[in-house]
Amino acid sequence: MKTLTRFSNALMERYLPDPYIFVAILTLLVFLLGITLTDTTPLEMVSYWGDGFWGLLSFTMQMVVVLLAGHVLASSPVFKKLLSTMASSAKTPGSAIILVSVVSLIGCWINWGFGLVIGALFAKEIARKVKNVDYRLLIASAYSGFIIWHGGLAGSIPLSIATEGHPFAEKMGVIPTTETLFTTYNLVIVVVLLISVPLLNRWMMPSKEETFSIDPTLLEEEVIENKEPLTKTPASRLESSYIISILIGLLGLVYLVQHFITKGFDLNLNIVNLIFVTLGIICHGTPKRFLIAVKNAAKTVGDIVIQFPFYAGIMGMMVASGLAGVVSNAFINISNEHTFYLFTFYAAGIVNFFIPSGGGQWAVQAPIMLDAASALDLSYAKTAMAIAWGDAWTNMIQPFWALPALAIAGLKAKDIMGYCVFVLLLSGIVISVGLYFF
Repeated sequence: MKTLTRFSNALMERYLPDPYIFVAILTLLVFLLGITLTDTTPLEMVSYWGDGFWGLLSFTMQMVVVLLAGHVLASSPVFKKLLSTMASSAKTPGSAIILVSVVSLIGCWINWGFGLVIGALFAKEIARKVKNVDYRLLIASAYSGFIIWHGGLAGSIPLSIATEGHPFAEKMGVIPTTETLFTTYNLVIVVVLLISVPLLNRWMMPSKEETFSIDPTLLEEEVIENKEPLTKTPASRLESSYIISILIGLLGLVYLVQHFITKGFDLNLNIVNLIFVTLGIICHGTPKRFLIAVKNAAKTVGDIVIQFPFYAGIMGMMVASGLAGVVSNAFINISNEHTFYLFTFYAAGIVNFFIPSGGGQWAVQAPIMLDAASALDLSYAKTAMAIAWGDAWTNMIQPFWALPALAIAGLKAKDIMGYCVFVLLLSGIVISVGLYFF
């Protein structure tokens, strides 16, 4: 295994470009495929790209806030102590890798935004505590937990089709989560991944001579100095007021309690962000400390801000040109009642490279795949879950979703993708077996 991971890491180090170059290449590839495989003209593809370019602005802002607010919360004294205490339970490099993997998997099963940020922050804290642990593998292990998100409590596709009035309700009706998330095949896939992914990550540990360890002092945040004014003024007293933070924090907590009482365990991305922001305000104590933490965290969001619009442009070309449908139909044409779910999963995995958004991918693939399922007299619910797992699967080698973890860790995509390739292979086998035999 060490030989394989060494080869994979060397390959990624040499050939995987920066995520911005990656999305630029994908943009050009989709442009060429669109004019080659569909009836779309080059000028129409340009229009589709431009029309879609700002289509993810709302989502981009959500991701910026989840990264920024997660950083702010993690830098608070209370949360630092909590992460430090948890990290102290890892005594060896091997136990560190397993612990980070398990925490990330469970976190992403609960909510993907929560799991992505917490996993990376926890990995960074462990790197400060455990000597001789490979930092690249540690962050890759934190990111590997993301494989499980669409089979978990915040999976966007199963939650969407369980909601009254969803876009495909007339076709498939409302499907409860008992027929998607809590089916035997989905629970088997989740449990096997929870066990096997940490063990795989542990197995990929490099030899001591090849370990990429990092000086713990380099992981300390560059702190903006908190200078107290020489003369106290009404404004400076307000900035240092615990009362303001407590009142705003209570406002957020009351809303969150009301939300969960009235809507159940609806842990969407906006709620995760509000939890992070509210706890960050409370844990930092004063508005001034909170704002200093925000300024420290702001430098990590640049890649997300500039790259997400390019993926929105790709999605615009894929959808409007019909290219996503071409990919899906290619797999339908070679499917039968026994292999349909498998090929739906594989088709979704390919489409996910170009439309790395669960909701967006569902909107594109659902009309095609649901019609095929109907023609073969197969389950709409399982078809939806096959698309959901395909969306999650190829995230392991899609830099789009790794950006938050990489920003927190201070690494590049090529530093972790060599390890993530093997998580992709393992999870592909596990999910395929689960969809085919259960």
